[in-house]
Amino acid sequence: MSTPFPFTAVVGQDDLRLALLLNAVSPAVGGVLVRGEKGTAKSTAVRALSALMPEVDVVAGCRFSCAPAAPDPACPDGPHEVGPGVQRPARMVELPVGASEDRLVGALDIERALAEGVKAFEPGLLADAHRGILYVDEVNLLHDHLVDLLLDAAAMGASYVEREGVSVRHAARFLLVGTMNPEEGELRPQLLDRFGLTVEVAASREPDQRVEVVRRRLAYDDDPDGFAGRWADEETAVRARIVAARKLLPSVVLGDGPLRQIAATCAAFEVDGMRADIVMARTATTLAAWAGRTEVLAEDVRQAALLALPHRRRRNPFDAPGLDEDKLDETLEEFGSGEGSGGSNDSGDEDPDPDGPDGPDGGGGQPPQEGPDSGDDGSGESSGEVPAQGEPSENGQAPSPGAGEQAPVRAAEPFRTKVLSVPGLGEGAAGRRSRARTEHGRTTGARRPRGALTKLHLAATVQAAAPHQRARGRSGPGLVVRRDDLRQATREGREGNLVLFVVDASGSMAARQRMSAVKGAVLSLLLDAYQRRDKVGLVTFRGSTGEVALPPTSSVDAAAVRLESLPTGGRTPLAAGLLRAHDVLRVERLRDPARRALVVLVTDGRATGGPEPVALAGRAARLFAADGVASVVVDCESGPVRLGLAGQLAGELGGTAVTLDELRADSIAGLVRDVQGNSRRAA
Repeated sequence: MSTPFPFTAVVGQDDLRLALLLNAVSPAVGGVLVRGEKGTAKSTAVRALSALMPEVDVVAGCRFSCAPAAPDPACPDGPHEVGPGVQRPARMVELPVGASEDRLVGALDIERALAEGVKAFEPGLLADAHRGILYVDEVNLLHDHLVDLLLDAAAMGASYVEREGVSVRHAARFLLVGTMNPEEGELRPQLLDRFGLTVEVAASREPDQRVEVVRRRLAYDDDPDGFAGRWADEETAVRARIVAARKLLPSVVLGDGPLRQIAATCAAFEVDGMRADIVMARTATTLAAWAGRTEVLAEDVRQAALLALPHRRRRNPFDAPGLDEDKLDETLEEFGSGEGSGGSNDSGDEDPDPDGPDGPDGGGGQPPQEGPDSGDDGSGESSGEVPAQGEPSENGQAPSPGAGEQAPVRAAEPFRTKVLSVPGLGEGAAGRRSRARTEHGRTTGARRPRGALTKLHLAATVQAAAPHQRARGRSGPGLVVRRDDLRQATREGREGNLVLFVVDASGSMAARQRMSAVKGAVLSLLLDAYQRRDKVGLVTFRGSTGEVALPPTSSVDAAAVRLESLPTGGRTPLAAGLLRAHDVLRVERLRDPARRALVVLVTDGRATGGPEPVALAGRAARLFAADGVASVVVDCESGPVRLGLAGQLAGELGGTAVTLDELRADSIAGLVRDVQGNSRRAA
């Protein structure tokens, strides 16, 4: 086993180290989600923490790590007698992104359960992680149902496995750590809320600190054991401090003053539910124990808020996590009076530092984030509307975008859209858009298992085994079942698709009010794609070419940022945009052949520029029809006189056309269209 990088040798990342150490002291805090760009020591710090965890006493031979002083009465390997056990290091278990449900929670031996009537249970990763660390790298790429199972087990401290009436329960208490790169997609807000703490990490911009990072990493790579030996004393000290804080934690008093500050802070920031209050209380208590105190102070409440609230402030999937620290300080000061509140400085210093000392000893506080209240939309531009070409800006000067180009306009308010789906039955990644054969959903039939059996179809299995009972010499009440009799249940659920937006950004779309409405419609569809767990891509066309503004990605918010800064103007190279989109789909089919695509073309249907632009656009559109790609044309044509070009284009694509009004889920026209379509299909 390779020597891990020492935890105390990690340079900077004070909030990350503090959050991990707080969970090591008290897993009841609820785990930590680490968000940040690649190459910021996320995985290094998590793996290094395992070496600091104190050893655990376990019952000898128990696969579920029962404590010998208080064994789990429901342990599948039990019952165990109270007595001496054996010591072993706390485990760190990694959950792969592609893990199955059975690998996570464990699996029953269905064949033995049917033939012998015994609960033959094979433990999963939740059992392995009991009383240790469960680490999920790229947790945002994990299937939603696995994240739900994981967080339910972390919240209840137990895992339940049920298969066809046979159930097993075992203890599963662990320190949960998830890491993710937001560029690859976000977690749903409901799942974000289930993590106790969150930390934003970024690479330092200080040259001296970056030099030290490189120096330590090179020294570790050259001699891992020697490098770890130089940090052994610091590691031992932190390990001893974790043990001391665990012993002190039950003695820490959370007075009415700090508790009132916690409640007032959560109310002031309008967080949903009561989970934030509970997590803040546990975190503040753990911070006091980590500092060696038995009383919670205002500085503990402040640090707890910085770790527990930013990810709970998101009202919109495209909002960046963040917290207004000035508002936080005002709230703490307003509700900080009273005995035991920690509002006064007991040490007598005239100018106390509300953040406490930097580093894992006291936490450094999270830097201010670009949140909804900061006046920045997350794209690096001011949230105010940018003047269009020819309009003066606030300083009296007209902007100067490129010739024939108009400055970007802001998107209109998003709305709830109709459900756009791919026809037929797919087999892509689990999601919420189109019908597909999946591991979860309603049972539609049975088949012979291909590989390991995961979902038994009991009736089909019995039906397959029944004709052979006499030949197999059955003499008792039990059914004689063999491997060939087992049948896998086939299920139908929903899959996520690749939604490729092809947006007309030419001069015919450049009227400010019109383009604002178009961007609002695309933003609404992006929100829908986020909720349905789709991948998205963005192709635009204007001037003389089509461009890939965003290659297919799981980061829907990245598409929203690109959309916001999209300029308009010039001719309408419709054929070039369609051909570029066709190339994108061709490459994606090679990368992920199981994921079906839905092309959403946003245009008024006009085609200009070059010889025979309309005929060329028609030929490009027929390529999609030949490949069987599902498509929807969002008709942006407006005015009293309409040419109906978007509808003709939809016919060439082999898809359907909807207007901006029909795209709304509450549109009467859209409802009538659906009813008429269903009637025609029924006929």
